[in-house]
Amino acid sequence: MKQIVTGIVAHVDAGKTTLSEALLYRAGTLRKLGQVDNGDAFLDSDDLEKRRGITIFSHQAALRYRDLDLTLLDTPGHVDFAAQAEQVLDVLDYAILVVSATDGIQGYTRTLWRLLARYQVPTVIFVNKMDAVTADRDQILSQLQTSLSAGCVPFDTQADGGLTADAVENVAMQDDQVLEAYLDQGTLSAATIQDLIARRRVFPCYFGAALKLDGVDALLQGLHDWTRAPQVAPEFGARVFKISHDDKGERLTWLRLTGGTLRTKDVLLGEQKANQLRRYNGTKYTVAPAVSAGQVCAVPGLTGTTPGMGLGHAPAGPQPLIQPVLNYAVDPQAHDLQVVLAALQELEDEDPQLHVSWSSHLQELRLQLMGTVQLEVLQQLLHDRFHLDVAFDQGSILYRETVTAAIEGVGHFEPLRHYAEVHVLIQPTEPGSGITVATDCSLEVLGRNWQHQVVTNLQSKEQLGVLVGAPLTDVKLTLVGGRASIVHSVGGDFREATWRSVRQGLMMARQQGHAQLLEPWYRFRMEVGQEQIGRAMTDIQRMSGTFESPTTNATTGVATLTGVAPVAEMQDYSQEVYAYTHGQGQLECVVDGYRPCHNAEEVISDRAYEPTADLENTPDSVFCAHGAGYPVKWDQVPAMAHVPYVYTAEQLRALS
Repeated sequence: MKQIVTGIVAHVDAGKTTLSEALLYRAGTLRKLGQVDNGDAFLDSDDLEKRRGITIFSHQAALRYRDLDLTLLDTPGHVDFAAQAEQVLDVLDYAILVVSATDGIQGYTRTLWRLLARYQVPTVIFVNKMDAVTADRDQILSQLQTSLSAGCVPFDTQADGGLTADAVENVAMQDDQVLEAYLDQGTLSAATIQDLIARRRVFPCYFGAALKLDGVDALLQGLHDWTRAPQVAPEFGARVFKISHDDKGERLTWLRLTGGTLRTKDVLLGEQKANQLRRYNGTKYTVAPAVSAGQVCAVPGLTGTTPGMGLGHAPAGPQPLIQPVLNYAVDPQAHDLQVVLAALQELEDEDPQLHVSWSSHLQELRLQLMGTVQLEVLQQLLHDRFHLDVAFDQGSILYRETVTAAIEGVGHFEPLRHYAEVHVLIQPTEPGSGITVATDCSLEVLGRNWQHQVVTNLQSKEQLGVLVGAPLTDVKLTLVGGRASIVHSVGGDFREATWRSVRQGLMMARQQGHAQLLEPWYRFRMEVGQEQIGRAMTDIQRMSGTFESPTTNATTGVATLTGVAPVAEMQDYSQEVYAYTHGQGQLECVVDGYRPCHNAEEVISDRAYEPTADLENTPDSVFCAHGAGYPVKWDQVPAMAHVPYVYTAEQLRALS
């Protein structure tokens, strides 16, 4: 029996859950076909999902088709829940991307495509709603090949179930070596086609209407024929992809086994054991004595597990790409603050991207979100699950900071009977790269243990910038020098010196004009009447956005405008579009990453952040003289450092 874990991903309303229902029904798992609109979909089982008619949480189902054992993971389709969808991608063998024939390639579809490429998930495409009058197979196929990949190939079949000659030829054309072999032999083996799909050179495309079960059998047969079971390691390994709580409040850790076997009572984390192994199918589950490589299970009662965590011999997954862009303050209303905090921390346990925090400076409880739909769902969750009715402020932008040139920062920590000095090179990296940490320091200069201390401390907390105190990103932090004392140095000294070196370097960058404020930007797609396109373009320019030349459908008179604009300017624009188009216009926005802030001086002035007053992130150092430690301001540290600077000004310019 071939075991495959497949996720279904799509832009909201493309018919993702409907396709899941159809697959389960045609495979015999469901006796009755449920519908999202009727609130009886097998996988949208949560009351909140039924009320809203959208998938909010990822769900699991299982089906068998001939000798294929398929675990199906349904994911949220709304852009506000992209972080939850991303958690699942890391454990998939294959993905099914659902595209609406009537809407085509939408903004969030492109985001999902980038995520699938990042996690290297082989992908099958199902073009849904082909029964619509406006559905045009050739047009949507051209759009798939232009916008996503030339490897999007229709897997049309003959009467005997084999691929048509055109399909085989199109598959062969996606790889030069395969094409050469095809021209010599006139055919392609099933193994070759499977290999091209697994290497993401070919993306099989199927067309149909899930609500009417059209094309579903062909998709099932394609999953059976063209997928291959993953290679698994002999030793136990598992990746955590989800945390949830069941209807009794018990905490569940969802695992995908990458190798070996997990048995009941096996030790999983520290001294914690897998006291029960649950195999879910919708809301129901069976208890299994053991789970083998390639399978998915939920383990109740574990603590300290997080999405992306590796267990056993499995490494941790990459840091998530999707990050929230809005910051909200919580108004607990009449509820006890600690009760609200505890509830939010439980929800943060399920979705770490909430980043729930208490600001002692502002005396505020804050969290981070993607948008207003997620905010509404969060309020409803607090009401339904915890009986809490709370309010939120209007939300503020989550800024980031980076540098535009290389700088060498130094931190010195030498109170009496303590000693550490650290030099860190701070270099700008590609947008979206986050923070990377490296060492380029001789062991003769700084011992292995101390270097390990520095690297650990660089990664142990969120490093903040010095413009508005926003998180640092898109930089490489490299340990390049330092000094320890044989007598007085301890690990805590290097923690202090390391953090101070980064902050001191950022202050130097700010002084030299190389510190940069970043803000999130939307990539938008707007449809308005032809007579309203001038108004739309003027608005985008006013919002500091840019756009491509508009296109107009001569038949419908609808003009389409695409481009990018700051989230800060555009987050409430949909209401304006609705008003001036009298409800006929459409605006679709997807977060497109961080770019230089369009009004940086204004934001920095309004925030009035004083980096030297942030004592938890001080850029100053501590030196020792006459048997006592004394503070030294950041700008005086270079002249007093015990270790010479590693880089000259010219060398730093060359590294920028």
